[in-house]
Amino acid sequence: MRIAFDVSPLSHPLLGIGNYIQGSLGGLVEAAAGEHEVVVFAPTSVQGPDRIRAALDGIDVELRTWRLPFSHAVRTAWSSLGRPAAERLLGAFDVLHFSDWMFPPQRAGVRATTIHDLVPLHHPEWTTARTRSMHGRKYRNAAESCDVVFVNSAFTGRDVSATLGIPADRIRVARPAPKPAFRPDGEKADLGAPYVLTVATLEPRKNLQVLVEAQRLLGQDLLLAAVGAEGWGEQPLLAAPGIRRLGYVSDAELARLYRGAAIVAYPSRFEGFGIPVIEAMACGVPVVASAHESLDEAGGPAALRADPDDPEAWAAAIEQARTERVRLIAAGLEHEQTFSWRAVGEIFLQGYAEAAR
Repeated sequence: MRIAFDVSPLSHPLLGIGNYIQGSLGGLVEAAAGEHEVVVFAPTSVQGPDRIRAALDGIDVELRTWRLPFSHAVRTAWSSLGRPAAERLLGAFDVLHFSDWMFPPQRAGVRATTIHDLVPLHHPEWTTARTRSMHGRKYRNAAESCDVVFVNSAFTGRDVSATLGIPADRIRVARPAPKPAFRPDGEKADLGAPYVLTVATLEPRKNLQVLVEAQRLLGQDLLLAAVGAEGWGEQPLLAAPGIRRLGYVSDAELARLYRGAAIVAYPSRFEGFGIPVIEAMACGVPVVASAHESLDEAGGPAALRADPDDPEAWAAAIEQARTERVRLIAAGLEHEQTFSWRAVGEIFLQGYAEAAR
């Protein structure tokens, strides 16, 4: 097969969706084992090709990018107008797999996409107007036109089927995995005191304020360290004693911070999967995660859970995680081994092949 794979989100700093695209594409190339050709493409910003090339370093694909000053508008117009067909730019292909940012037209072949979550539909108040508009159009197109839809958890699969009306037999679950950088051996960060680490873009859905309030209940015995890019909407009150705001960091630095943490806390109100949960487990750290069902698969039997609306429950769970540290670390390391990007690639290939029959 010749597989055309949209990598437009890799033109931005790697967050959840970008990390999934990078990892799944690496897994796809590994699973293809030279038997299938993968061409990745993106109409992107002026700086985009350099960022995409860096994100794909070490992944053996053919890269097609186009530098455009108004790339978002171009992607939107290409999707809405339905022309030109992607074959005009990429040549013939057997599969077109598009991302969250656009849904290019095609003449033939299997049509596929990945849906990471349906937050813009269920909780529009947690997203920007641009996100709601862009994702809403993509969801409609996926429901109407895709032969196969990949999702990052069984929870998201059920949600996609119930909410978008996509038959379950067109949906394939491909759960993410930690990157190789996240492992238990290696340097540990030292912030001068024991700390609870949380990793999330600063946006309402990630619910970091509950940790701020839990940290007050715990007192100065534990710092709260927050890693994450700038977001939008109502912000957690991180400018307080005992809290360190660390901003966006590299994977290498994030691994150091995971390994140095007493606990990793992930209080999100709604996820597609929750990759930081298994990243932390892969680094040998106990995890306390939100009790929302969207985190069931990431947490598995290895994470303690707490009500996302209850600071006292978070404080109690963090104390319990410190007490049960040895057990939780062992359970987490065992759990994260059940995920691999190679498995994601194999699921993609199987989904394409079944859709082509």
